Amino acid sequence: MAETLESLWRQCRDALGGQYRLVPGEGNPHAAVALVGEAPGAQEEAQGRPFVGAAGKNLDALLAMAGLTREALYVTNAVKFRPTRPGAGARLRNRPPTREEVARFAPWLRREIAAVSPRVVVTLGNVPLQAVTGTDLTVGRAHGRLLPCGAAPPVFALYHPASVIYRPQLRGVLEADMRALAGWLARAGREDDIWDAEKDI
Repeated sequence: MAETLESLWRQCRDALGGQYRLVPGEGNPHAAVALVGEAPGAQEEAQGRPFVGAAGKNLDALLAMAGLTREALYVTNAVKFRPTRPGAGARLRNRPPTREEVARFAPWLRREIAAVSPRVVVTLGNVPLQAVTGTDLTVGRAHGRLLPCGAAPPVFALYHPASVIYRPQLRGVLEADMRALAGWLARAGREDDIWDAEKDI
């Protein structure tokens, strides 16, 4: 019997013993496309939902380019809590998750993807790309193409939507990759063999 997301999150919370304020994935539990980001930020932690801050707005705009809506997708993060470091005054600032934090949540991420059973996993940034593939691949090497993952769903690597905030020159690359993803998804709806991850986009 396939594992349900509800059971998965209950087990995850029990196993971690309330150590973290978890932000679970959300969306269509039977989605053909699952998006995996890095980790929640302040807005995501406050609302308990992934991609609802500034990066979420950028993501929604990019999804529109591919003809996708949030409602049709499953959206989650590689790390399920907000990694922070001290900022000015009493404020906390976001930080990248450590390798140990990514490794701690990797088994839960694999089970989450298996529960949804998407036909493709779209990773947003280096952290989710490496967490999903179990490799040291970088987005700079892998973006814009389909990657085989053995028995697991293939991966389509994208830069993180927040990257264009800090590196505006990546906007054109990210938009081109989204157009490639849109074209691939359109063909996938017409040709069964397009889902062969060994093929080039």
